[in-house]
Amino acid sequence: MEPEYPNDNTENEELAKDHSDYKVPVNAEGSHYVLSGMYQDWFLDYASYVILERAVPHINDGLKPVQRRILHTMRRLEDGRYNKVANIVGETMKFHPHGDASIGDALVQLGQKDLLIDCQGNWGNILTGDGAAAPRYIEARLSKFALDVVFNPKTTGWKLSYDGRNKEPVTLPVKFPLLLMQGVEGIAVGLSSKVLPHNFNELLDASVACLHGEAFTLYPDFQTGGYVDVARYNDGERGGAVKVRAKINKIDNKTLSVTEIPFGKTTSTLTESILRANEKGKIKIRKVDDMTAKNAEIIIHLAPGVSSDKTIDALYAFTDCEISISPNCCVIENNKPHFLKISDVLKRATDNTLHLLKLELEIQRQELLESLHFASLERIFIEERIYKDKEFENAKDMDSALNHVDKRLKEYVLPAPLPPEGGDTAKPPKGVAAQSPPFGGAGGREITRDDLLRLMEIKMGRILKFNKDKADHLIASYKSQIQEIEHHIEHIVDYTVDWFVKLKEKYGKNYPRKTEIRSFDAIEATKVVEANEKLYINREEGFIGYGLKKDEFVCNCSDIDDVIIFYKDGKYKIVKVSEKMFVGKNVLFLNVFKRNDNRTIYNVIYRDGKNGGNFIKRFPVTGVMRDKEYNLTAGKAGSRVLYFSANANGEAETVRVVLKPKPRQKLLVIDKDFSEVQIKGRGAKGITLTKAEIHKISLKQKGGSTLGGRQVWFDRDVLRLNYDGRGEFLGEFFADDLILVVQENGEFYTTDFDSGNHYQDKIKVIEKFNPDKIWSAALFDEDQQGYPYIKRFPFEPGARKQSFLGENQASRLVLLSDTVYPLFETVFGGNDAFRTALVIDVEEFIGVKSFKAKGKRITTYEVAEIREIEPARFPEQEPEDLPQPDMDIEPEEDDKPITELMDEITGQQRLF
Repeated sequence: MEPEYPNDNTENEELAKDHSDYKVPVNAEGSHYVLSGMYQDWFLDYASYVILERAVPHINDGLKPVQRRILHTMRRLEDGRYNKVANIVGETMKFHPHGDASIGDALVQLGQKDLLIDCQGNWGNILTGDGAAAPRYIEARLSKFALDVVFNPKTTGWKLSYDGRNKEPVTLPVKFPLLLMQGVEGIAVGLSSKVLPHNFNELLDASVACLHGEAFTLYPDFQTGGYVDVARYNDGERGGAVKVRAKINKIDNKTLSVTEIPFGKTTSTLTESILRANEKGKIKIRKVDDMTAKNAEIIIHLAPGVSSDKTIDALYAFTDCEISISPNCCVIENNKPHFLKISDVLKRATDNTLHLLKLELEIQRQELLESLHFASLERIFIEERIYKDKEFENAKDMDSALNHVDKRLKEYVLPAPLPPEGGDTAKPPKGVAAQSPPFGGAGGREITRDDLLRLMEIKMGRILKFNKDKADHLIASYKSQIQEIEHHIEHIVDYTVDWFVKLKEKYGKNYPRKTEIRSFDAIEATKVVEANEKLYINREEGFIGYGLKKDEFVCNCSDIDDVIIFYKDGKYKIVKVSEKMFVGKNVLFLNVFKRNDNRTIYNVIYRDGKNGGNFIKRFPVTGVMRDKEYNLTAGKAGSRVLYFSANANGEAETVRVVLKPKPRQKLLVIDKDFSEVQIKGRGAKGITLTKAEIHKISLKQKGGSTLGGRQVWFDRDVLRLNYDGRGEFLGEFFADDLILVVQENGEFYTTDFDSGNHYQDKIKVIEKFNPDKIWSAALFDEDQQGYPYIKRFPFEPGARKQSFLGENQASRLVLLSDTVYPLFETVFGGNDAFRTALVIDVEEFIGVKSFKAKGKRITTYEVAEIREIEPARFPEQEPEDLPQPDMDIEPEEDDKPITELMDEITGQQRLF
C-alpha cells in the first residue's frame, strides 16, 4: 500500500515549517510505520555473526575463527619446512572469507606470542611496535608444541567451509589451557572480550591442582615484563582491574633507565608520553634516548637539581609507565557468549583435556583391538593352512571360498554372544574379549566379510615367510598395549596429570615468569609533580595565581596543587591553584596545601569577638573540602587573628605579648611558650591567654619540634618507606638520621628517610644507620681461590653503592651478623666431612678493620656450611641517651625594660 500524506496533519506541518518539507509517513490506520522486517533480522544476524565468527574466542580451544583457520591451514601444509607467509595467507582464504589483510595480521600476532608458530624473518617487535615485513619475505611453520598439543584429526569435529568446497574444524582438540596462555582481545557488536595472558608453568601447575581437587590462583604474566599489582584482579571477571608498571632503574642520581614496559604499550608510545609530561611541566628531564634492540631500554636524563626518586614516582603518576587494565573474560560456549572467571576457564580447559585424552585412548584401544583381531585370524588362516583345503581350492566362486574360510575359522574362534531377548547384541565390557579362542582370541567382535576379504588379499610371499614366534610376539604386544591403555582409561586423572607434568618438563624452561607480582603504593600526584609554576599574590586587589608575574612572590607550586589561605578575621579555605583567582583582601597567610599532613602545625593567638578575651591554640589542617570556608576562631563577629605561624615540623616558639596598660594593672608583658599548648583539632577553641587588651605580639625565641622524631616503617611488599605503621618498624628518625640498606650481593648504601625513596629487591638488611655498630661477615672470596673468610667492620655512610665483598662479582656472602660477640660454626664437607666442626669466636678471631679489608681466612679445607650459633657472652646493658633534636634558638629582638615599653605604647619619644 502506498503511504498517505493527509493535508490536515497540522502537527507535521508545524514540524515542516521549522525543519524541512519532509512529512512523516503514516499507514491507513493513521499510525507511523515501524522499522522492522529484514532490517531488524539483518542486524541481529550481523551481530551474531561478528560475535560467533569474528571477535570472541571459543571455550574449547581458546581460538578465534581466523586463528583456528590459520592453524588448520598450516597443519595441512606441514612438512617440517618453513612456508612463505603469503602462501599460508592464500591457502587460509579457502576457509576465511574476510580477505588477506585480516589473515596476515592475525598470523603475525600469533607468531609474536612465541608459542604455536616457529617464525623466520622479520616478524616485527612487540617492544618497539615495529611491524612485520611483507608476507612474501617472512616464513613460518608450526612449533613442536603446537604439533604435540593442538592437532588430532581423529578427535576433531568437522564442518563445511563457507563455500562448501572444503572441510574445516569446528574447534581444534587443544589439550592445554591455550586461551589463558596467549590471552585475547576482541571487540564485537555490543560486547568485547579481553583475557590477559598467564604464565605457562603456572597454568600447568593449576591444571594439576584442579585435577587433584586443590585450590589454585592465577595471575597475569606479560611478555613485556614489568610489575603488576593484582589486588583487584578479581579472578579476571568483569569489574576487576590490574595495575601494570614499567621497570625503572636508577643508573645514577641523574639518569634513569626503563628496562621493561607495561603490557600493551611500546617504547615509542612510552617515550611520547614521557615527552608530553615534560612539556606540561609534570616532570623535568633533559632528554630521552630510546636504545631498545632485543630488550627494552629507554634512557632518561634528568634536569640538574631534580630528585631521581621523585621523578620515578612522577613517571608512574603522569606517564604511561603505569597503566590500569580491566579484564573482561568473554568466551563462546554452546554458540552463545558467556562471561566467566579465569578459574572457570581453566577448569573447563582441564576437563576438556581429560576428555580428549580419554577419547584418544579409546580410539587407540579400538585400533589395537582391530589389529589384534586380524592378526589372530591371519595366524589361524596361515598356520592351519586353510588356503590348502580342497574345498577352498575347488571353490566355484569367491562367495564359496569365503563361506569355507568362515566355516573353518569358526572352528577356532567361538561365536560372539547372542543378543538378549528383545534387545540389541550384548556388548562386552571395554577391554574384555567376547571370545576365548584357542589361539589367543580374535578380538571382541564377529568375523565379517571385510575380514575374510582381507585374508584373501594375503600374498603368497607373506605366507611363505610366516613365523609363528613373531606372530605370537605381535599378538602378545597388542594385548600388552591394550592392557596398558585400559589401565590409563581406568586412571584417566593420573594419566592427565602425567600429561601436564611432561609438558612442563619438556617446554616449561622456555617460559619463565617475566612480570613480577608486587603491591603498589598509592602515589599522590601533588607530592611528586614538579613545581612548574610560581605562586603570586596581589594583596591590594585580592588576587592570587601563577599568572601574576609582577606581584608579590609566595612560593613555588604546580598547576595541580591546592592552596590554603588564612584571613585576618580567622577564616580559612582551600582552593585549587589557577592562573588568576579572586580570593578577597586581608589575606594573612598563603601557601601550598598538603592533604593528610599531620606534621604541619599552625600556632595562633586570636581575639574572640570585638571585645572578647584572647585565646591561644595549636592545630593541624589535614582533610578539608575545597572552596568551603572554615573558621579557626569561635566564630564571633569582630574576631581577629593577633599572631600566626605555620611550622612544617611542629615547631613551638616563644612569643612576647605586650598588654595595653590600664589602671591597677601590674602585668604588662607575658612570655608564652607554645610548647606548653597541646595540639588539638582545628575546631577547638583553644585556651585563654589573657582577658586584657593586647598591644602587640612579637617572636622572642624560636623553638624545636614538639612532635619528636618521625617514626618510619619499611613495607617489603612495595619496597617503600611509610609513616603509617605498615611493615617493619625501623625506628624514630630525626633530621640527620640515615637508613642503611645492605643487599644480598654485598652492596650497601645509605639514604634519608623520605617516603618517596625507591629501593630495589633482594634486600638483606634495612635499618636505622648506626656508624658505631660493628658487623661480622663470612664470605667465600673468589680473589683468594674461593676460600672462606671472616671480616669485621663498620659500614660507612654514602649514597653511592659500595661492596664489602670486593670487586669480584663471583664472591659470595654466606652470613652477616650484628651480634656484638658472634660465634660462627664451620661445618666441613666433601673429603673433609670427617673433621670436627670448627667454632670461631669472631671478636677474638679478627679485629675491626675497614669494610675494604680482605679479612682473615677460616680454613683451606672444603666447607659445607657456615652458620651462626648462640653467643657465649653478651655486652653489659647500659642506658642509651636519647638523641636530642638541634634547636636553632635565635632571639628576634632584645628584651626591653618596662619603662621603654610604656613609652612605646603611649607614643613618648625618649631623648636619652
